[in-house]
Amino acid sequence: MKAVITILIFVLNATLVAGATQLKDDFSEQPEARWEFLTDQVMGGVSQGKMSFETIDGRPVARLTGTVSTANRGGFIQFRTAITEPLAESLLGVWVTVKGNGERYYVHLRTSGTLLPWQYYQAGFQTTGEWQTIRLPWSDFKPSGRLLRETPKPTSVRSLGIAAFGKDYDADLWIQAVGFY
Repeated sequence: MKAVITILIFVLNATLVAGATQLKDDFSEQPEARWEFLTDQVMGGVSQGKMSFETIDGRPVARLTGTVSTANRGGFIQFRTAITEPLAESLLGVWVTVKGNGERYYVHLRTSGTLLPWQYYQAGFQTTGEWQTIRLPWSDFKPSGRLLRETPKPTSVRSLGIAAFGKDYDADLWIQAVGFY
């Protein structure tokens, strides 16, 4: 009996750990409750856009559209979600399934060490008109300044954002799913 209980505890713990490491959002269940939209207007910029949740080919998706402008020291539109449960140390990075208008977009991470509003870690990805799943290992994420550690620690990640950033352009990005691997 003791062996059976030990095995059950092991399986339950393994299941909980596996669930924690497979964080995924496919925008299927009330994504508007988890994701928020913001622009550089919070700091005086003039970029404009929106985030919407739509259905394509029977699948729910998030869509980021707008105009990114570097005027007035701006240059981003973004939507993000809080990471409320600590990520497992064993995670290797972030994955996104996306298609877009051929522009470069970014995943932004904030951690327990990004205390100032302008601090983040950033990794870019190029879009095409076809769906693709992109893996971004932690080593791809670069700090926004010298006061941050070189690479983010998975256990310190507090939010994940997807952004159109850094240059003047029209954004049109579809996100089918995002998660950690």
